[in-house]
Amino acid sequence: MRTHFFPAADRGLKDIGWLKSHLTFSFGPYAHPGRNGFGLLSVFNDDYVSPGQGFGLHAHANMEIISVLLAGTMNHKDSLGYSEVIPAGGVQIMSAGSGIRHEEYNVGDDEVNFLQIWIEPKLQNVTPRYQRRQFPEEKRANCLTTIVSNEEGTAHCWINQNAKLSLGYYTENQVVDYHFAPANKMLYVFVLSGTVRVGNEVLGTRDALGIWEGTGHVHLGCTADTRFLLIEAPINH
Repeated sequence: MRTHFFPAADRGLKDIGWLKSHLTFSFGPYAHPGRNGFGLLSVFNDDYVSPGQGFGLHAHANMEIISVLLAGTMNHKDSLGYSEVIPAGGVQIMSAGSGIRHEEYNVGDDEVNFLQIWIEPKLQNVTPRYQRRQFPEEKRANCLTTIVSNEEGTAHCWINQNAKLSLGYYTENQVVDYHFAPANKMLYVFVLSGTVRVGNEVLGTRDALGIWEGTGHVHLGCTADTRFLLIEAPINH
């Protein structure tokens, strides 16, 4: 098993007042030599948005764009006709495909915190698509919950890639065994809060670990009230 540690303290920071983004990979004006993604995971931003602020109408194409809303309330409006308000616990995905335009703003009274995740698609120029599901934390205690999958279903969002995202919320001294087919696959472990031990690596809050080659079995040891996100995705097209 090969691993790469992504310390929280080494992330880039974009701070323009109303928006504070902690950037794991090169994004916009932040350029980190040799850190242009991990496998087909190309963007992983930990964003904080002030009340009343947000991202005006802008376009995307040929990217799978996932938002995991950790705190606050945001809206979503797009060129497909969707217009809704999303509370904490919401997960949305846009298969941008041949082109989609959207906007999103903090429409609540408190700061929004969400993860902005981009994964390269399996097929190019597909018909644009949008989905949203809710995953309240109180319904996820001591279990691993699939939030995005390449398999169709009503319990999670669908992605145009051979990928899967899962949220974990575990109480004291819980252990998680995660299995995946290792051929051309990587696993990205991101700790939202608490501590996760993977082999000899100990990950604290907002640390991440990339895993690839040699194994399809990962053992995660958690401390009290530990929250994490797993991203399983191809290494190459």
